Amino acid sequence: MTVPLFATSLDPYRDRIAERLVSVADSGRFILGPEVEGFEEEFAAYLGVEHVIGVGNGTDALTIALRALGVGPGDEVVCPSLTFYATAEAIVNAGGVPVFCDVDPETFCITADTVRPALSGRTRAIVPVHLFGNVAPVTELRELGVPVLEDAAQAAGATLDGQRAGGLGHAATFSFFPSKNLPCLGDGGAITTNDAEVAERARTLRFHGSKDKKHHTDVGYNSRLDSLQAGVLRLLLPELEGWNAARRRAAEGYERSGLAEHVRLPASTPGAEHVYHLYVVVTPDADALAGRLGEAGIGARGYYRTPVHRQPAMAAYREAGPELPVTEELAATTLALPMGPELQDDQVEEVVAACGARVGQL
Repeated sequence: MTVPLFATSLDPYRDRIAERLVSVADSGRFILGPEVEGFEEEFAAYLGVEHVIGVGNGTDALTIALRALGVGPGDEVVCPSLTFYATAEAIVNAGGVPVFCDVDPETFCITADTVRPALSGRTRAIVPVHLFGNVAPVTELRELGVPVLEDAAQAAGATLDGQRAGGLGHAATFSFFPSKNLPCLGDGGAITTNDAEVAERARTLRFHGSKDKKHHTDVGYNSRLDSLQAGVLRLLLPELEGWNAARRRAAEGYERSGLAEHVRLPASTPGAEHVYHLYVVVTPDADALAGRLGEAGIGARGYYRTPVHRQPAMAAYREAGPELPVTEELAATTLALPMGPELQDDQVEEVVAACGARVGQL
């Protein structure tokens, strides 16, 4: 049985998506306008936040949000290294200095304890990543007294103590890349906040540093959520809760089928409701297991094998923070297994059986 790593498909929505795209095209409003405004309002209501600012992609969202929070040249921003490169890239592009901290070995997220050794008098912000669909403990991070910008690119719909990711910190960012829990048909992103001043600065920065196209108060960006993508996001947003529930059922199926006998299962932050953007397990032979699963037609992939602080472009920042032993260990021993709202029970059982098979048995 072939089991894809990403068990997702927009085929059931093909006709409705086509109708929406034609409708937006017929309107002639391609830059900002009613579709973007409509999505911003609807996503804000879903998250329970005051402001959503649609931008071109998740990386721009991070860069613009950091600047809107006041990060500038020389300011230090604490972030994990066990994340996609864009988290740190955005800090540098905003003029800041990424200071890498370690993560909790069970949840894969930063905590107040892992952040404290990385703090200094120059720290301007903390960027927790809600990695793989889990939620970092933002409440305890805010108690450190530094603005917190959630990187929620992988966690649309996740919650912590009943409150949705995206409304926990001083601001947050999302990506709507096609593989995300809430996808569009290309690049798209958003910034969320309850702070009116941060929201206004973000709106100005996304539009060439201007509020009216005539007067430019900042050197900003040309980064606006595309109206066609916003139209698709408005269509798919009502499906997000059902898709995430299906992901959680698949995760429960892995546990029920005995996967824990072969690998260490992902753990949620206390009080968090995981949305399993990726289903990532821990095993000492992660790469060997990935190879065996691949031979059996089962998708599996190691993520962040080279953590960000080890990337060549980040060489200048490696000495800015503490040692990262947990990050180094997880980078070598984690493995993403098939996950998605269309993952079936028999596929889950197939994956579990393959994880338990010895070399030569597949």
